[in-house]
Amino acid sequence: MEKISVRVACGQINSTVGDLRNNAEKILFYVEEARKLGVDIISFPELSITGYPPEDLLMKDSFLKDNIKTLNAIARKIGDIITIIGFVDRKDSKIFNGAAIIHNGKIKAIYHKKLLPNYGVFDEMRYFTPGDESPVYRVKTEHSGYIFAVSICEDIWQNNGPVPEQSRKGASIIVNINASPYHMEKIKLREKIIIGCAKRNNVYVVYTNLAGGQDELVFDGQSFVASPEGKVISRAQAFKEDILITDIEIRRCDFNLRPHFVLSKREKKNIPLSLSKHLSPEEEIYGALTLGLKDYVEKNGFGKTVIGLSGGIDSALVATIAVDALGKDKVICVFMPSRYTSLRSKKDVKLLTKNLGVHLLTIPIEKIYSSYLKTLAPVFKNTKLDITEENIQARIRGNLLMALSNKFGYLVLTTGNKSEISTGYTTLYGDMAGGFAVIKDVPKTLVYKLAKHRNRCGNVIPESILEKEPTAELRPDQKDTDSLPPYETLDPILKLYVEQDKSIDEIVKAGFERKIVEMVVRMVDHSEYKRRQSPPGIKITPRSFGKDRRMPITNKYHG
Repeated sequence: MEKISVRVACGQINSTVGDLRNNAEKILFYVEEARKLGVDIISFPELSITGYPPEDLLMKDSFLKDNIKTLNAIARKIGDIITIIGFVDRKDSKIFNGAAIIHNGKIKAIYHKKLLPNYGVFDEMRYFTPGDESPVYRVKTEHSGYIFAVSICEDIWQNNGPVPEQSRKGASIIVNINASPYHMEKIKLREKIIIGCAKRNNVYVVYTNLAGGQDELVFDGQSFVASPEGKVISRAQAFKEDILITDIEIRRCDFNLRPHFVLSKREKKNIPLSLSKHLSPEEEIYGALTLGLKDYVEKNGFGKTVIGLSGGIDSALVATIAVDALGKDKVICVFMPSRYTSLRSKKDVKLLTKNLGVHLLTIPIEKIYSSYLKTLAPVFKNTKLDITEENIQARIRGNLLMALSNKFGYLVLTTGNKSEISTGYTTLYGDMAGGFAVIKDVPKTLVYKLAKHRNRCGNVIPESILEKEPTAELRPDQKDTDSLPPYETLDPILKLYVEQDKSIDEIVKAGFERKIVEMVVRMVDHSEYKRRQSPPGIKITPRSFGKDRRMPITNKYHG
């Protein structure tokens, strides 16, 4: 069978929700770059005009109109290159997750997403109407022709999507546009599914993904092209904007029907094939945290960030991520020692901030704490010191950080990890006070792995912090294990209960002591009201708190 060479491109851009003008400018920039390189077809991510997910902006009539107006303006500027752009289409009272196929200044066709995900972080059935067609598009070139098709994200993840029908209709290329959010090692799952689809249907799949942070979601990019032989032949970079160009050899078609597109002859210089490597789990997660923080700060117009340093591993990791994401000039660190703060913690904080090159403010809280105790003494008369006095210290620190935020416009980065937030080992309006929770979805045992990974790239987190037994230092000789099981035990239990919905009995059967499991489950369930009041944080596990896991606060079921 005679073959024909087609040059395809993935425009892996970082869209911002609601920033229609700048999203359009990025699309046009990449279209022009692709045109110069002789690309035949370029595709952009799902809802690339509006950004993903636009959520209840889709309820605004003006937003829908402006998105279509932006698409039309883009279309008029596109020449002899087939361009596929994600947008929100509207017909009468219905809206669709759509892909516009544009050529020579005109929108030649529109595809509507057929399978709407409604699980995990996805809520598309709330807004969109599913499409009901599986079209293909005929392209005539100088001496030949071929057929391609378009699908959107979930359409290719399920066997009942449009691809089998599109393949039967003669499509050799399936362009699949996506906004597929990151979680640990998702790229491997993603590629396995798409490779299977390409092989089963004897097609090339051009998988274009979004790259960037949007609130708690991070999109990792890593667009790729899968061959009918079941191989990934090219792959874009992770966590970065990129243009992935791939030459593919497909079967030539001689069709009797009128072609949808006619492409003129184009100059095609040789371009080396790009096949970026898979990252290690720690590299992936660190990249997601860094990009998620950077985009949250910059897309929301914050200037500097402020972090309360304790001398512990969590705040040390958050400060390091912040410097890597934003630069040292945009990170202010604050040390707020109390009567229980150890000399070792003071030394560790000074060494960490010196290594990072960041400005350190020291604000002792002893006078404020003493004033609280004195003020409350008549009310607390004849009671013993307990967690109340510990939490007062945390709330003083949270209050000081929020004062700096108010006065100077800093964004407060909280430092609680997933193990603490799961079990409620946090102080509401204390260490939970802030604007963005960088490691909210990172279990404590993973915090240490990420810190060690970062130190292999340049030793910034002092070894003494890594070796120190975890402690909140809110009372004499306090250790986290006074209140929690060891993290090596706690984190696997939390994974089973929070991320996999296993019952107490199932977790016990997995090898854990029933008494410990029941305690952990009780702590998780009783802390839901706290989590509802916590700041957003970056999703890096398959199931994070928030959109992923929606539990009732008032809940009598514990099992």
